Amino acid sequence: MSDSGIQVYTPLLLHLLIAVFLASAISAMSVLVGWRRPSKAKQQAYECGMVPTGDARQPFSVRFYLVAMVFILFDVEAIFLYPWAFVFRSLRWFGFAEMMLYIAILMVGYVYLWKKGALDWHK
Repeated sequence: MSDSGIQVYTPLLLHLLIAVFLASAISAMSVLVGWRRPSKAKQQAYECGMVPTGDARQPFSVRFYLVAMVFILFDVEAIFLYPWAFVFRSLRWFGFAEMMLYIAILMVGYVYLWKKGALDWHK
């Protein structure tokens, strides 16, 4: 018995619809039932209990952006481990060797960034 494309994705679609409905219902109930007591203290930005001072648009160091991009790069590359783990048994030793090569390339990039001092915040 072969399933058509829509029958395969029906559980996923049902899960998505339930999640959207539940999130919408909770948000709507919060708006309809929730109390509204605005005050000056509630309208201020939360700054760990301290009174905000200065301009909120101060420039950040380039190092902050560099570390953020490196984090995103390694985070996105780690996502490729999930599909590999799913098909690991069917790939056997070839899949294992390919993933070890992939991780080795990632480690070379990590060591390069470490040696260059891109991950050091105290410079």
